[in-house]
Amino acid sequence: MTNSLSALDDVQLQMRSIIQRIATGPELSKDISLEEARIGMQAILDNQVDPVQAGIFLIALRMKRESDDEMKGILDAIREATGHVVADVDDVVDIADPYDGYNRCLPAAPFLMPVLAECGVASISHGAHAVGPKFGVTHRLILEAAGVPVDLSPVEAAERLSDPGLGWSYIDQRAFCAPLHNLVDLRRAVVKRQVITTAEVLARPIHGRKHTHLVTGYVHKPYPRIYALLARHAGFDSALLIRGAEGGVIPSLRQKGTCFSYQHHSEEQSFEIDPIQLGIEQPVRSVPLPDDLPQTTRPGDEIAVAVDVPATARAAAEAGLEALAGVKGPTYDSLVCTGALILWHLGREKSLEVAADRIRDALDSGQAARRVR
Repeated sequence: MTNSLSALDDVQLQMRSIIQRIATGPELSKDISLEEARIGMQAILDNQVDPVQAGIFLIALRMKRESDDEMKGILDAIREATGHVVADVDDVVDIADPYDGYNRCLPAAPFLMPVLAECGVASISHGAHAVGPKFGVTHRLILEAAGVPVDLSPVEAAERLSDPGLGWSYIDQRAFCAPLHNLVDLRRAVVKRQVITTAEVLARPIHGRKHTHLVTGYVHKPYPRIYALLARHAGFDSALLIRGAEGGVIPSLRQKGTCFSYQHHSEEQSFEIDPIQLGIEQPVRSVPLPDDLPQTTRPGDEIAVAVDVPATARAAAEAGLEALAGVKGPTYDSLVCTGALILWHLGREKSLEVAADRIRDALDSGQAARRVR
């Protein structure tokens, strides 16, 4: 007991020292080391520090802007708390959409996995029920509305990847990193986006036997470098970073966009994608919200747009299932666009145009739809 109390005292003293350095104003705040960031985040995950100090730690890092080493340390703590499983497949594509979801469009990304599986690519997505600051429509909510199991253990999720009739899965943060999921209320109280929002999508709970590939999205220009840096640090063999709607992995359907990628842990390179070259001609950037969706009110919240989340999740599920069955429209084109990017990035097809046709074949055959069960 004495040794345990002594260790706890040491952690609390370290957190006090860290806060004294990172929370001293815009001109005097100092960066901390990778190891100190890891220790601070680990203490929060282990519930070893006061929630007030935990909130100060996160917001102070945000206010002074996190250094590369600080972000790596935060990610290390999250990955140490994550349950990791190696799937019985050589390659796994990890589709990491924003955990706080969507509130301005119908997300199509939750249905990328079955169409990729039909093309011989094992893939997962991961997320949570509701996370701030947006508290939008998440992969979990949409897949649950589509009848997909969303409460699998890491082992159960990995087993689905090697099933020839499935080849994909969703895994919830509650299942693979419960200590991080337990911080939802703290993150809500902090209000603003924290470094956790950036790092949590790189937890990498399911690995391939040989390679694991990250696919994630961004909006703001600084983030491709940051995501590539953290992806290499987390051990992703390759990464595809897409400038997508609401920070997701679906690019604009009506205009050119910039993506970044790296292979074999190398430096990231930029390239441009033009939906017209893939045979996509849409008047909308992303799948629009239906006009008949019920509205809700969230007084005093300027970030969380007032959409009825359950109704939006059901609408997204319906649109996704129709697209998997070959019904044309913006959801179908969203799957074609990002699916083609992924196949091309993995070297499964020599050109984006050929990759897009292969995705269309998988959708038009109806076989992708049969993998949703």
